[in-house]
Amino acid sequence: MGTLAQPRLAEPEMYVGVHGGALATIVNWSPQVIGTRDVLKHALLSGNGGLVFRYSQHKCCGLQVEVNYMQRGWRENGYDSKNDLSVAYTRRLDYIEVPFLAHIYFGSPKFRGFVNLGPQVGYCFHESEEGTQHTIETTQYNPIEHPFDWGVVAGLGFYGRSEKAGLFQLEARFHYSMGHLYDNRMGAYFDSSNTMSVSLNLAYMLQIRSKHKSNHKQ
Repeated sequence: MGTLAQPRLAEPEMYVGVHGGALATIVNWSPQVIGTRDVLKHALLSGNGGLVFRYSQHKCCGLQVEVNYMQRGWRENGYDSKNDLSVAYTRRLDYIEVPFLAHIYFGSPKFRGFVNLGPQVGYCFHESEEGTQHTIETTQYNPIEHPFDWGVVAGLGFYGRSEKAGLFQLEARFHYSMGHLYDNRMGAYFDSSNTMSVSLNLAYMLQIRSKHKSNHKQ
């Protein structure tokens, strides 16, 4: 029966580090907000980053927990016929988010590919706007009604490890929010107002080793 058990590492791997990169976010509006139909113009480009803790006890999977700052939001583009000029509106939403991820990896000890997958929870602690409010419907110009958010994260990437230099990682992620920015109960204007984001992040981590380091090669 022991041969059927998942192989364990001679010594658990623990890493702490930082990561950050670029983020693009859109909002899934229903009904559609005027000026957001073009996804490329609608997407808000911003940044994200945070702290990472990773723990692996088995030879193919582990647990990763993060505390991240993410700036979500949206852009609107329109036309002011009165003044004969193009106008734009931007809303920025600053979140603190905590993902709880299954870390599944494969490859050699020095170079690995991986998949990260799991839920995340977040809270919007600040919002700001700039530009011109230019649509007839103005519900989306009000402060968001649901600052608490939850959703799922899926990431794909690779990293290289060095005994002396640490771990260097590149990851692409997709974030899907299941919470809504505005009320979507019966009678509310919006049926949906959830966010979707893609990000590309670089990470650097250092391994935490126990005082009694095993000499066994993994």
